[in-house]
Amino acid sequence: MRPVESRIVISAPRADVYAFIADIGSRVAWMDHFLKDFRLTRVNPVGVGAGASFKIDSPLFPQRAEYQVIEAEAPRRLVERGRVGRLGRTTGYTEWELVESYGSTEVTVTVWTEPGIRWDAFKESLGVRGWVRRQMGVSLRRLRKIFEEQPDRPLARAGVAGYEPLTAARYGSRA
Repeated sequence: MRPVESRIVISAPRADVYAFIADIGSRVAWMDHFLKDFRLTRVNPVGVGAGASFKIDSPLFPQRAEYQVIEAEAPRRLVERGRVGRLGRTTGYTEWELVESYGSTEVTVTVWTEPGIRWDAFKESLGVRGWVRRQMGVSLRRLRKIFEEQPDRPLARAGVAGYEPLTAARYGSRA
């Protein structure tokens, strides 16, 4: 799929917006309308190596995906790479760029994939670009709403599947 780009201006400091986007566990609060069954792949949800697995709830071909942060240049850029679809044949990328301008932040997200086989490329040709553009636009508007209109209740967060914090090992500290 050719790159799909969406952008929005958020009235918040760039460092705050970057910290929120870089925390993979917070994605549920603003991307849950098209990403279902969202689970973290490791306990630490921030930084290079942080990732999540989820179901992309597209209308024609719902698919499983697993993404991981591969580059993090705070507070400017975040790059994620993932495997999408059956057997992870399709490689997907998401790049977040944040530019500060006069006290606000312009967030640009670019999403693209490299299909593994012709069948995956054919499925993507059936309107996936438009659907992804709409979903990312909705996500960015929800992200702006979180920063500009303070939520009245705590935001949703994702957890690690099967992780019990009360029984986890605490290296160097007492339980």
